[in-house]
This record gives sequence, C-alpha cells and structure tokens, in this order.
Amino acid sequence: MPYLIDGHNLIPKLGLRLDSPDDEMQLVAILQEFCRIQRRQVEVYFDNAPPGQAGRRDFGSVKAHFIRSGSSADAAILSRLRRLGRAARNWTVVSSDRQVQAEANSARAQVLSSEAFAGLVHRSSSGPAPGVGAEREVSAEEVQEWLEVFGTKGHSRE
Repeated sequence: MPYLIDGHNLIPKLGLRLDSPDDEMQLVAILQEFCRIQRRQVEVYFDNAPPGQAGRRDFGSVKAHFIRSGSSADAAILSRLRRLGRAARNWTVVSSDRQVQAEANSARAQVLSSEAFAGLVHRSSSGPAPGVGAEREVSAEEVQEWLEVFGTKGHSRE
C-alpha cells in the first residue's frame, strides 16, 4: 500500500530538525531506504517551497511534492485523495493533523499518525536510518542530483 505523507509533520518524529537547511532531503533519503526495504511507494509533501522550487521531483520510489507558499501540504494531500477517488482506499495517509486524518478516513484511505509511521520506519530499518543519529557519506551522484534538482552549483536555498 503506497503512502501520502505530510513531510514537515514527520521530520521531527524521526529525530530530524525542521530548522536544518537540508531537513527535507534527509527525510527523502530515509524514505528511500524505507521504500527499498518495504517495497513501497511514497509521495511526500512539503510546505513553503522557496520561490522557483515548487513542483514534484522523483527520487526513485519517493515522489517529493514541494508546495508553493500560499498553499499547504495538507491541502495538496487532500486534493490528491480527491483525484484518487475510490482508489484512495488503497493508500495510507501519514499526518498528525486531525482534519487531514478525518478527510482521509472519509475517503476510505488508511490513516497513520506521523508518530506511528516513524515507529514503522525505525522498526523496518536495517540499522540507523540515513541522517538519524549518525553522519552518512553522500555519494558524488547524490550531490550532483541535488545540485540539478535545486538548479544551483553550491548556493544555499536562502
């Protein structure tokens, strides 16, 4: 069963920091490992994309949606559920927002709190998740992919 995830709800539940400049990419790396181990697909939604950075980016089994300012991850998740229609019952929504949970239940999707999903991620990992509790080496390919994704050559996202 694939997942629709509110990324900023999940980040602190996995021990990451929302004020970190690369918190979203750290979460994507953790979700990639989760998808590899569990053979699942994930769509993760992040609020407040910097100007020019809004849109969807694919990272293997993880599809990251960067939502422009003025909208929200919650609204994007609910819109996705509406587009899924009856197929929404085949998806699990991961959010700690009660309104999102209620709407997901109405759409007959499964619902997991961010805390419960974080526990699932920790239990399924074959060791410390990338970015949690230990530094991990970033490959040259990952660095290049991130540079291409953000359309920069070493500039910060400020």
